[in-house]
Amino acid sequence: MNRRRVALGQGMYYLVSGLWPLVSMRTFERVTGPKTDHWLVRTVGLLAATIGGVLALRAVRAGDLPDEALGIASATGFAVTDVVHVARGVISPIYLADAIVECAIAAAWLVSRREEAAPRHRPASPS
Repeated sequence: MNRRRVALGQGMYYLVSGLWPLVSMRTFERVTGPKTDHWLVRTVGLLAATIGGVLALRAVRAGDLPDEALGIASATGFAVTDVVHVARGVISPIYLADAIVECAIAAAWLVSRREEAAPRHRPASPS
């Protein structure tokens, strides 16, 4: 697993999920439950899409390195928000599915860091 793949995957997930309420609030609410402040849902969606766009762009541009801190911090922030607000009964339990995805994203960043830091072993050449 490498950082570019993690960043691209997270970026695409955030782009799609962030733009969804902007494209169709009706279908978004059908899955996630009714919302009282559509402007707030759209604002959070736009912020998620912005984070996703930055992560995806840096993943595919030569010379740029994906921003691990942005990836881990945003995934952790979304996961904590999901779990806390589901536990309080403020949002639908469907958000726990997102929390699982967010935890997997954060874990993927950590795994990619460890794999890139590990020394590469080359197979011994036959003598």
